[in-house]
Amino acid sequence: MYDDASYYAFMPSAAPQEDRQATPKHKRRQSLLQQPNEDAQANNDRTLDAIEESSAEARRNAAPPKATLNRRAQSYSDFHHAVTSILGTDSFPERERKDKDAGNIKDDLEFADWYDSIEDDLLDASHDEYTDYLRQLDLASSHLDTLLSDTNNTLNLLSSLSDSFKAVEAQTTTFQKQCEGLTQEQKRLANLTDGINQNLKYYSFLEPVTRRLNAPTAGSMVRTQEFSAMLARLDECLEYMAAHVCIVQYWLQIVTDHSQQPKHREASTYRSRYRLLMTRGLTLIRVNFVGGLREIASDVMKRIADRQLNDTTMSALLYAKFRVGASELKEVAQEIRKRAIRAPGAEPGAETEYQSLMNELYTNYSATRGRLVIPLIRKKIGDIAAAPSTSKELVPFARHSIGYIRDMCSSEYDLWREWFEGEQGIHDFLESVCEPLYDHLRPRTIHENEILNLCELCTLLQTRYMPDQEDDEPAASDELDFSLLIQPALEDAQTRLVFRVQAVLRDEIERYKPKPDVLDYPANNRKMSFSGTKDQRPRRQSSVAEPTTPMPKTPMIVEQGDSPNGHFDFDTQAAFQGWYPTLRKAIWLLSRIYRLVNSTVFDDLAHQIVHQTTLSLTHASSLILSSSSSTTTKNTSNKNKDDAKTPADAHLFLIKHLLLLKQQIVAFDIEYVTPDLQLDFSSLKNTFHELRERGSVFNPRNLWQLMGANLVPRVVENMLDAKVELDGRLREIITTFTEAFADAITAPINNNADAAIASNNNTSNKRGFDPIKAVTAVQNAARREIPFLRRKLDEYLDDARTRETLVGAVKDLVVRRYEAFYEKLMSGE
Repeated sequence: MYDDASYYAFMPSAAPQEDRQATPKHKRRQSLLQQPNEDAQANNDRTLDAIEESSAEARRNAAPPKATLNRRAQSYSDFHHAVTSILGTDSFPERERKDKDAGNIKDDLEFADWYDSIEDDLLDASHDEYTDYLRQLDLASSHLDTLLSDTNNTLNLLSSLSDSFKAVEAQTTTFQKQCEGLTQEQKRLANLTDGINQNLKYYSFLEPVTRRLNAPTAGSMVRTQEFSAMLARLDECLEYMAAHVCIVQYWLQIVTDHSQQPKHREASTYRSRYRLLMTRGLTLIRVNFVGGLREIASDVMKRIADRQLNDTTMSALLYAKFRVGASELKEVAQEIRKRAIRAPGAEPGAETEYQSLMNELYTNYSATRGRLVIPLIRKKIGDIAAAPSTSKELVPFARHSIGYIRDMCSSEYDLWREWFEGEQGIHDFLESVCEPLYDHLRPRTIHENEILNLCELCTLLQTRYMPDQEDDEPAASDELDFSLLIQPALEDAQTRLVFRVQAVLRDEIERYKPKPDVLDYPANNRKMSFSGTKDQRPRRQSSVAEPTTPMPKTPMIVEQGDSPNGHFDFDTQAAFQGWYPTLRKAIWLLSRIYRLVNSTVFDDLAHQIVHQTTLSLTHASSLILSSSSSTTTKNTSNKNKDDAKTPADAHLFLIKHLLLLKQQIVAFDIEYVTPDLQLDFSSLKNTFHELRERGSVFNPRNLWQLMGANLVPRVVENMLDAKVELDGRLREIITTFTEAFADAITAPINNNADAAIASNNNTSNKRGFDPIKAVTAVQNAARREIPFLRRKLDEYLDDARTRETLVGAVKDLVVRRYEAFYEKLMSGE
């Protein structure tokens, strides 16, 4: 409680150790009681010195304390009485008197008296240090007692303060809780206030926006940013009202579902009013947009009507003038487009609420631009149609007119993108731009009868304007897809081409009636050989020679005029004069329409062409066979037989042309035809006819008996696969051909085989069948017929492997028949 340094500062004999060590003094001597018996004089001298030193020290200590930097005591009055009582015990005047008496000693007697007088003082002086220490202890004890008393008082005070602090703490805690409750209530009220203000701002916006949109000058602020911000605020209000609209079902659901947003009673009313205001604002945009568009269009039309303009000036008026205000009006129209986009959860095909306003913008723009450019386009197309180079030819007219329309559509597309965002509505406008082209091109296409012109038109449209199907790179999004606009022209050309192909198929293949010179075989083969169209080569020495006229796998199409007949040619320079006309026409038709029409349509046409060609070749073969039947019996010699018609000519004619047809259709990748399903009601008709004959039409029992099988129509699957039909017909004619030659060779044993067995079993028959003569006859027939077979094959077939295959088939059939004859003959023995 008290600083030690301040305490020792008031005690002269109890100074701190630092100050006492700093004060110069002599070394303390031993007490007189402890000293040995020595010389008295010496002791007296030392005693005097000690007394003098003690007196001098006492005088020094009697002075005021030396000033120090020690901190001042907190309260001097607490131990002031103890200090003053100690300091008062020293009697400085008495000491001065005794010192003065010591200076007056004259003899030993006076000295003895004086020594007796100061002996007690000397004894006391020797105990000064202990006395001072005792005094210090007393002072410390008194001081400690004071400290204990003060400490007890302080503890009592602190105890009372602690109790007071606890009371204050309890009161403070209660106050804090009350403050926290008030703070939470304040926050709740503040949040409630903010919520009310937040909800109220969607309702309070109705009046100012109603005044602004219904003001007479509302149309003048359509192109400002303030108007766009107002529409955005209306969107927020509409969205808010839609989320808080009060419905009857809500009050039924609120008991079980507490996750719904709070509903407002007036939300539906405000929502309808906000929707009316939104419609009003977007209508102002439409009026402003249409007005600006009409101003530009009227200015351009006035300048065009005033004077004749060249192409450059006309382009500047039609496009540069429209680009000046396009960006500003595009931003205005974008406000309607943003609100005309279909919502994510809307049904497909459903029209948005403001789509009609956007459609009006598209319609007005299309009508305005149409009044400007469509008359010019119509005049230009008319000029192209009247030009000498394109007035009568379909393909040149299509090339020039479509190129011009493509340039116009590209320019209009670029201008549209500067007025509107996206491509919605542009295709309807561009189709109207293309109408003058279709007005001229469609009638020409419909009245075109030349297949070559139609094929060239389809090729032009597919290669120049249609996208490549094998190209995987997507088209650029900012470029016009002209193929969508020209697709109707391509469809018209393909439809007309298919119609003409079907007409040619019907007239020149299906209904073809050959002249006698066309069926004059084998004379036609010799005419070809003499004219040089066929390869001139010596008669083969080996039966396995390479074909002299190999058939190409992929036919090549030639343009009209490259060949005398305007037909079809090959790289191998194979002559078509040896082909039957229907086969030549069929291959020409397939080569023309290949890859020009849809694959499904091509497959259907190809199967019809191949089917009708097969029937035509079969009919021609039957005509050759009928004409050769009368001449076969008249010519018996080999020489006459080579010159005359034989059944082999009819068979080889059909084999040759079926092989040519089979080789050619491989290059066209004809797919199988899908089955054609039909309902057959013939059984139903027969059932009712039977019931009527029985007289029991109205008998339920008979009806139920016939219901299961007869009253239900049958599903008939008619699948016309020309490739399968061709293969079957080829196998059939080859079989007929080989059997005819095998019959001619094995006739002696075939006709008399049963007679030979009977004669061998009946020994009494002396005029029976002779097997050796029959075998000899077979050998002679083989020597006669095999060379004739090879000569016929050389006349009709150029492929050595095909010839040898047919010869081998005849030989195998002859061998099998001879083996059968031999087995019957051996079994009869």
